[in-house]
Amino acid sequence: MMDSLADMRKDYQLQRLSEESVDENPFLQFTRWWHEAVEAKIDEVNAMTLATASGEGVPAARTVLLKAFDENGFVFFSNYDSNKGKQMQDNPRACLVFFWKELERQIRITGTVSKTSSKESDDYFNSRPEGSRVGAWASPQSHVIASREWLEENEKEFRKRFNKEKLSRPENWGGYRVMPAVIEFWQGRPNRLHDRIQYSLQDDKWIIERLAP
Repeated sequence: MMDSLADMRKDYQLQRLSEESVDENPFLQFTRWWHEAVEAKIDEVNAMTLATASGEGVPAARTVLLKAFDENGFVFFSNYDSNKGKQMQDNPRACLVFFWKELERQIRITGTVSKTSSKESDDYFNSRPEGSRVGAWASPQSHVIASREWLEENEKEFRKRFNKEKLSRPENWGGYRVMPAVIEFWQGRPNRLHDRIQYSLQDDKWIIERLAP
């Protein structure tokens, strides 16, 4: 098994990335790559790894979905009482990673976390399918539960409740925005000599640098 794992490798050859080819603005560069990824019909193109750490520095990572982005940051939604919610409350820093293997590309975004406004959270919550909205009420995310059956019964109870009243957003559910301090664009290249272009925010100005692979 270990021998076969050691032999697994791919030589990246699709494209290249240079300091001269990237946009001066990292958000515009992200937008450019985003549109190319969408056009490539990558499955769940908005899936990204979210890495957080507790106040004591214990790390955790999981996959979440990007729901909006602009020069104010990158937005996703979750339960505020989940493990990630508690970690971001104690340590409001996070890293997002996109890996689009079809394009041999990765983007890494590191920055500070804040909650979106109530209106932004309400607007997105109300745009979700009914089942997802009920699920936000039914699931005490990250907490230990007795069984799958308990979860399904809890969902039924909330469906009954919302047959009689408006299905509004739970107070413990909403959006997070990651405002970048560093964004790295990675393009796979042959012989593991990959292109890595990093933007770092210094005195309100984005500095572009090349990193060794």
